[in-house]
Amino acid sequence: MRLAFMGSPDFAVPALHALTAAGHDIAAVYCQPPRPAGRGHPLRRCPVHVAADELGLTVRTPERLKHDVEAHAAFAALALDAAVVAAYGLILPPAMLRAPRRGCLNIHASLLPRWRGAAPIQAAILAGDAETGITIMRMDAGLDTGPMLLAGSVPIGPRSTAAMLHDALAALGARLVLRALDEDPPARPQPEEGATYAPKLTREDGQIDWSRDADFIDRQVRALNPWPGTHTGWAGKTLKVLACEPAYAAGEPGTVLDAQLVVACGRGAVRLLGVQMAGGTAMAAAEFLRGHRLPPGSVLGK
Repeated sequence: MRLAFMGSPDFAVPALHALTAAGHDIAAVYCQPPRPAGRGHPLRRCPVHVAADELGLTVRTPERLKHDVEAHAAFAALALDAAVVAAYGLILPPAMLRAPRRGCLNIHASLLPRWRGAAPIQAAILAGDAETGITIMRMDAGLDTGPMLLAGSVPIGPRSTAAMLHDALAALGARLVLRALDEDPPARPQPEEGATYAPKLTREDGQIDWSRDADFIDRQVRALNPWPGTHTGWAGKTLKVLACEPAYAAGEPGTVLDAQLVVACGRGAVRLLGVQMAGGTAMAAAEFLRGHRLPPGSVLGK
């Protein structure tokens, strides 16, 4: 089948590899342009760009698409059977959505209509959902509102992090989009009942509010791992919280309760398992305490 692939981050790479391994003809790969990154700010290709180059595929990196008539015509000229989209990062205008014979198929990391939007994996953990999954949908002009073709679920365990779910869902998405292309299942409209939205995350979402209950803070730390991460104030500095677990204890919110870095929350407490000073090295809690004095009675969040 003649396809375009449209994606940018690591999440999309397994699907690109699966499509090429299955023998599909990838006429072009669309991804975000190289951006300045790291020390010295050299231009860095996104993960899909790197993978496409390694596979010898044609790569296109338009800055924008909405009003770019030439880009619309170039896309239509590919004479595609379908386009596969996975976290591309640009909104496809109607002219491009209509161009492929079988439309544009999106690999979305939730069980639609729950968690439409930019951060569905994180939102599912934050909300305490028991499961999440992948939905393959045919894209329309709305935000993740198109009709559904296939779906598959993944359980969210009590210690699941966004990083863990990301990898499991990326692999599942690769398998399901191959099935959708091979089987051409009938499309089912999404019900509006139960629809929720997962907005784009910012670094401010990682600020820990110790007045929240311990279960929420535990989910927050897991949901925002690895990005944007969670953090708290300590002695006028920023302490990143990399991992924690609920603990049976109580006290004034934000107070360190013992030498094991158990910290009181609004209800219950959490034990810090991994931390990092801003600009420092990630450490297990025991290692951190060997080099930093954080005695019981210390208050975090300041």
